[in-house]
Amino acid sequence: MSLVSAGQAAPPFELRGIDGQSYSLPEGLQQGVVLVVFFKVSCPTCQYTLPFVNRLHRRLPGARIWGVSQDDERASRLFADEFGITFPILIEEEPWELSDAYGLTHVPTYVLIASDGRVELAGDGFVRGDLLAIQESLIRHLRLRCRRSSRPRRRSRNSSPADIPRTRLGPSRKSSRESTVEGRKSKESGPH
Repeated sequence: MSLVSAGQAAPPFELRGIDGQSYSLPEGLQQGVVLVVFFKVSCPTCQYTLPFVNRLHRRLPGARIWGVSQDDERASRLFADEFGITFPILIEEEPWELSDAYGLTHVPTYVLIASDGRVELAGDGFVRGDLLAIQESLIRHLRLRCRRSSRPRRRSRNSSPADIPRTRLGPSRKSSRESTVEGRKSKESGPH
């Protein structure tokens, strides 16, 4: 069996995390893309890859990244503590049916799953190009989600302006002429 590839439906799963919570792929996908990273604590390449993925998790708030450990809870917790992993670590126990369903032959293996349940990117090892492609894809999805959530709602016939939620629009956009005029005025008035 080969690794799942782009366009294929990702096998659904539900696993328990070292935090005691249950993680369901279908539920996670309702909120957007999910990056799943399979690993073993004794794997040297995993010890390089997961801290890199953790930096993505810290730099991209809102990105759903789940590690799937092929080790027991105790070893996985020690690994997370040692390497400062802050994203959820899920436990897959032998006989590793989920790993088989995804076609794993090596760890680490990472699979980026789009919100429609299809694999967007998949790869294994520490391949800089793959990891950068995942980073760019996560950024793209987060921006898209942010744009969707910041769109103004359409008013219904019965709504009033008070019913529309207020948003912070940021600094006003002035023409370069207005900015230049204001800049001259402040220079003319001297130091404050």
